[in-house]
Amino acid sequence: MSTQPLRALTLRQLQCFSVLVEEGHFGRAAQRLAITQPALSNAIKQMEKLLGAELLSRTTHSLALTPVGAEVLARTDFLVNTVDMALRDIESTVRRGRAFVHIGVIPSASGAVAEAVGEFLREGGRELELAWRDAPSTTLLAEVRSGQLDFAVAAITEAPGGGLASVELFRDPLMLVLRRDHALASQQEVGWEAIGSERLVLFESGSMPALGNPARAQFAQGAEPYRVSYSETLYALVRGGLALGLMPRLYTASLRDPQLVVLPLARPRIERRVVLVYPAGPTRNEAASELIAFLRKRLPLVPGAPAKEVAAKKRPGRRKAPS
Repeated sequence: MSTQPLRALTLRQLQCFSVLVEEGHFGRAAQRLAITQPALSNAIKQMEKLLGAELLSRTTHSLALTPVGAEVLARTDFLVNTVDMALRDIESTVRRGRAFVHIGVIPSASGAVAEAVGEFLREGGRELELAWRDAPSTTLLAEVRSGQLDFAVAAITEAPGGGLASVELFRDPLMLVLRRDHALASQQEVGWEAIGSERLVLFESGSMPALGNPARAQFAQGAEPYRVSYSETLYALVRGGLALGLMPRLYTASLRDPQLVVLPLARPRIERRVVLVYPAGPTRNEAASELIAFLRKRLPLVPGAPAKEVAAKKRPGRRKAPS
């Protein structure tokens, strides 16, 4: 099939399709795009005609993506987000004389990332326009993949793939948070079997379910754990004697609470991989490329832990950030 008809697709048509799927309603999408509903409907019909395939199945009360539409949407979102980012970069460069870089980070690593970015700016006397996005790892990976972020520091259990490169920065083991008067608090480390039937509390999203559930299923036969969204709630439940906290070490590094004790979990030792993730192809601007290269060298937090490339593939004719 010739791709020539597809070259007639416009950015506006792609934006219309992306916004319509996001809103799920012609009226709301048209209002957001500042066009009429007939104009929006015509844009979608023109896209379908150029593609030679139906993108949406329509009923009186709902819209649904066809299988082809779902595949097209992923690529549409990437193009729309990339253009939006590029335009913001151009505006920042022309009006402020600064390149624009959009950074994603899991909350537990935000302190280390902010410190490293600060060093990058001071050492080179650079001025950048920065935007920050803190979110769970699954969200950050999706947004790097869709072109909304230049790169992200995230926690994973397996290589991200899908056009992304990743450099492993360090391993982040699970820790147990206890009240200071708990029977296990005087130990140097705690084995999973020692937890016994006690109830745990852990984060409901991110990497924690994938990390904690298998070990808990093997060793801990207690009640179903509490699942929370924020560390403050987790610590409160531990202080109240309602549960033992299960969380990555990064979260506990800044904990200063005389009522609580943090101990390593062993037998087995379970770790998440904290990685720097970025598109496998060329970066959007030189500033983003330089910052990625700097962070690859600076961000490993465990002394002596080498950065390890886990996904990037060197391709002829493509620039890769230096190791």
